[in-house]
Order: sequence, then structure tokens, then C-alpha cells
Amino acid sequence: GIVVLGLNRSHAKNALSKNLVKMMSKAVDALKSDKKVRTVIFRSEVPGIFCAGADLKERAKMHSSEVSSFVSRARATINELANLPVPTIAAIDGTALGGGLELALACDIRVAASSAKMGLVETKLAIIPGAGGTQRLPRTIGVSLAKELIFSARIVDGEEAKSIGLISHVVEQNEAGDAAYRRALALAKEFLPQGPVAMRVAKLAINQGMEVDLVTGLAIEEACYAQTIPTKDRIEGLLAFKEKRPPRYKGE
Repeated sequence: GIVVLGLNRSHAKNALSKNLVKMMSKAVDALKSDKKVRTVIFRSEVPGIFCAGADLKERAKMHSSEVSSFVSRARATINELANLPVPTIAAIDGTALGGGLELALACDIRVAASSAKMGLVETKLAIIPGAGGTQRLPRTIGVSLAKELIFSARIVDGEEAKSIGLISHVVEQNEAGDAAYRRALALAKEFLPQGPVAMRVAKLAINQGMEVDLVTGLAIEEACYAQTIPTKDRIEGLLAFKEKRPPRYKGE
């Protein structure tokens, strides 16, 4: 039930090219309706790098109209990742800059190695984050601090990222260079025993509720709760509790 999406464009530090964004979009689209998928982990297969952001060498060869189209496509793909119905975890074992951090911000949970480097550095290039960074970073760490990081193009390590709430967990890097991935995998395994339908509607309730006032959010929660009432998952959960055994969910 755990799907791992791994970036492996080593020669370009996993920079987001047109082709890589296209491949990511295709992969994410395939996961949307797959009921066997319970959690998605986004990681890098390249040591020391999560994603260096947009491929600036490719962008330099683009016409201005192409740049706009590419950024729109990248933004749409990252939004598709954010809207996956199952929990998503970004395992940041290396550098995540610009679009790379925006990619991680679109995940529900972020885990990073203490040695990892993260930042939205676009203002150094006289542009701004264009794939969700100006919206998701303030919602994650607060408006004032998000402005400070974007205005300064500051890069933080895993320890500082944890202290400001940018990531949920920080781990010491191991010899294999995949400590964050290992922690992400352990988290994903914690999610597996829970009711699949409940997990999906819980994510929906939280995501939609965060964008509205409390009264409307409670109404959203009520509507989402109602979706779990008639499921076989719920019946199995209650029966397993009564019989004092682990539930055997089928995601129905």
C-alpha cells in the first residue's frame, strides 16, 4: 500500500525540466484512482539532493511564452500532488531549493535529514516562487516568517526547518544517505493499519476546513464523517474492536 516516487535526474540535481514535470504528472495521475494506494512517499534517488528547483539551463533557452507555460504546468502538477486523496510524505535527504521545496510543501508531511538544505531562493533571480511557494509556505510556518525567508532567499538546514515548523521530523543522516526516507517509511507503516476510506476523508476534511471559518469547517467535517458511516470498513473496525483483534480493512 506504500508507493514511493523517486526523482532520479542525477546529472541535473533533479532539476525540474519539462520532461521531468511531464513524467511526474503522469505518475501522480496514475495514483489518483488506485484504491490499493494507501500512502505516497516522495524522495530522491540522488545522494545529497532532493530537488534543486527549476532547470535554469533549459529555461534560459525558452521563449518567454514557453516559460509561462512551463511554470503553469509545474504548478498544476504540484497541485495534483497536493490533491492526492491519500497521505503524502516528502523525504528530504538533501538539498531542496525553489521548486524542490515547493514540491515538498505540497506533501502532507515533510521529514528531513539534519544536514538537508531548504529554501525558496527565487528572489535572488529577481522572480518569485511560482509553483505554490508564496501560498503554502505562509500556511505552513506563518505569514511573517514566510515573508522573511522569501524576502531574504535564506536557506535553512534540517534543525532550523524543524524549529520553525517547516518539517515535522528531523533525523541525523546515516551512512547510506537515506535517513529521512527511512523515517518517512516508518511513518507510512503507521498509517497502513487505519481505515482507508477514513484516511481519505480525514485528509479531505482537514484540507477543505483549513480554508474556511470554523463553523463552515465543522459542517465540512460533518459531511465527511457521514461518508464513513455506510462503509464496510467502519463495520469491520467496530467488529474488530469488539473481538479484540486487528481490523482487516479492504478500503470499501
